Amino acid sequence: MGTVIDSHFLGLTAIITVGYQLLFFIITALLKFDKVTDFAGSTNFIILAILTLVVKGSWHFRQIILSLLVIVWGLRLALFLLMRILQWGEDRRFDEMRGNLGKLAIFWIFQAVWVWTVSLPVTVVNASDRKPSLEAVDVIGWIMWSIGFSIEAAADQQKLTFKNMSENRGKWCNVGLWKYTRHPNYFGEILLWWGIFVASTPALEGAEWLVIIGPIFLTMLLLFVSGIPLLEESADKKYGNVDAYRLYKRKTSPLVPLPQVVYGNLPSWFKTIFLFEFPLYSRHLPQETPNW
Repeated sequence: MGTVIDSHFLGLTAIITVGYQLLFFIITALLKFDKVTDFAGSTNFIILAILTLVVKGSWHFRQIILSLLVIVWGLRLALFLLMRILQWGEDRRFDEMRGNLGKLAIFWIFQAVWVWTVSLPVTVVNASDRKPSLEAVDVIGWIMWSIGFSIEAAADQQKLTFKNMSENRGKWCNVGLWKYTRHPNYFGEILLWWGIFVASTPALEGAEWLVIIGPIFLTMLLLFVSGIPLLEESADKKYGNVDAYRLYKRKTSPLVPLPQVVYGNLPSWFKTIFLFEFPLYSRHLPQETPNW
């Protein structure tokens, strides 16, 4: 078992990830400084991509390209999130954690699991000795990554610009890509990581296909745990009594970009099955009272 773990860099990347996140956990716990949280997560992906390439020594074009895709994504996200938190101040996610070491530790453990799991496709490909030639799925995966990356980057910038305008204080973002989906940045992130998995498949064999748990884990995380549900709850509490917000939410897809005129006329079952519109996203929305 130890040989299998070492040969696929699973043990190495686990140790590095735990150590790196532990370092930032100590900084956060001792100094009550949580501005580096997202920076620690995104840069960890970069470290794993570079480390697995360096340790392997002999590089194939697929390994180099997949690693570069992760590095570009990680650098963009790290710089953007660091700039945003320095601009906005404290991270509100930690309001209930700063004085609770247990909750803080659970958060950092979960972040380590997130980094290690989502990195699996690149980790295993970089550890592989197989060098299959370029295939159509490579190009498909790169295209998926490019579209997802562009959507995520554009959505982040549009929201930041919107929030920085004084006339938009107290409003929810509904411009640009945010007119077509309530969470375009999450759609982009899910798409790009599925793209990385697709582009990794020519080098996978046997049990290595289990790296699919990486994009599955990310998707489930954003759909049901720390992504959309938390943001929907926060927005519902802030704007739930505003008619314009309720209309925006009813006509705008939660994840998959669609024109409002299209989404608003789709049946509920279709939205739930194909567009990820789950009842839990509206459980904190105040119930409408009949206009009698």
